[in-house]
Amino acid sequence: MSDAALPAPATPAWTARAAGRLAGISRRSPTLAIGAAIILGFALLAVLAPLISPESPVASNPARVLQAPSAANWFGTDGNGMDVLSRVIHGSLYAFGIAIPVVIVGLLIGVPVGLWTGWTGGWPDEIVMRGSDALRVFPSIILALAVVAAAGPSLLNVVLVLGLLDAPVYARVVRAEVLSLRNGTFVEAAVAAGNPTRRILFRHILPNALRGATAQTAVRAAWAVRISATLAFLGVGIQPPTPEWGAMIRQGAEYMVTGEWWVAVFPGCALILLVLGLNMLGDGLADLLDPRRKAATR
Repeated sequence: MSDAALPAPATPAWTARAAGRLAGISRRSPTLAIGAAIILGFALLAVLAPLISPESPVASNPARVLQAPSAANWFGTDGNGMDVLSRVIHGSLYAFGIAIPVVIVGLLIGVPVGLWTGWTGGWPDEIVMRGSDALRVFPSIILALAVVAAAGPSLLNVVLVLGLLDAPVYARVVRAEVLSLRNGTFVEAAVAAGNPTRRILFRHILPNALRGATAQTAVRAAWAVRISATLAFLGVGIQPPTPEWGAMIRQGAEYMVTGEWWVAVFPGCALILLVLGLNMLGDGLADLLDPRRKAATR
């Protein structure tokens, strides 16, 4: 039998279904699709940074200090002779290295607290919620600035402080969902069937209460990236020569008045684009996961 007579290999059914589902999501929420594309691009930069970076992000060369963008250095060099493009690429790794752990810490603390207070109610709910209100009264950047300055400007301290400050957001979202679900018929049926409280909470209520928290993750990741960059810009976050965008903007700000704009502009553009992508992804997730919001926008 000749090769021409052989049938063409069929596309796997799961591939076709996945492609159709992605196309459907893109049509329903272009915002989510654009945000996901931006985040995917930065994620690839972070994962492939050691491979695609032209040189080491901390390799200084006094002979090429503050050179303008050129064919040799596409984004120019900074005040230490370091390649700005390499530092911007590696900065995406630190951005995700802060945003993802901050979201995880916030979820691990906030979701159980919101689940417990929403179910029990009474004075535990009042105490926790009033404490949460007290934290939310103060500007987040001021609290983060004070705590990180006291604890020390390390990556671990920044992640832990931002995660703790972000936990009340998830607690409030989950608590609101639990309050609306605990009197539902499916919960009453589970109680009547003799299910223990632990099973009712984690098997019946928690999966339904996580929609709002899931929709918040991308937006809170954008908040974490923005606040961590602000801390570094103010000098109390991640310190140079670590290739963190906020620290790079701080270093480049002093050169703006003398015309060396590229040191601050390129990391600033990367920061703005990543925060924009995360916010768009969060808005798109909220539209898909919250039927009430989706109906209201029609």
